[in-house]
Amino acid sequence: MTESDLRIQEVLSTVRRIAVVGLSRDPDKASARVARDMQLGGYDVVPVHPSADRLLGKTVYARLADIPGTVDMVSVFRPAEEAPALAAQAIAIGARVFWLQLGIVSEEAAEAGKAAGLTVVMDRCFSIERARWGPRADPESL
Repeated sequence: MTESDLRIQEVLSTVRRIAVVGLSRDPDKASARVARDMQLGGYDVVPVHPSADRLLGKTVYARLADIPGTVDMVSVFRPAEEAPALAAQAIAIGARVFWLQLGIVSEEAAEAGKAAGLTVVMDRCFSIERARWGPRADPESL
């Protein structure tokens, strides 16, 4: 088992509240399917979209800074060139994990996140990793 495998297993078992940046209104898009999978896995999904009101039955926030309370993880479904700014926002709100979904790579964002103490996962699909490592533990048992 690699170090990144261990890091991903830890993330899957310890995060509870996940802000999904770039969550689409289209239920067939990857961001909507993965966010729904997160919900089915027992995670509290917080949709982030600049112009939607409700997605997945939840209140939508225009920006990470608008989310009340704590966020454990920021999951990004936006182009790589937006990742550094999103990493800075994730740091500002006190997230512990910054996850760039499959196909999204930004060394600049990863370096900034790591320098601030965030666990950074890059170019990985949350749903694939969750399926790979088994169902999430019940949040109450953590």
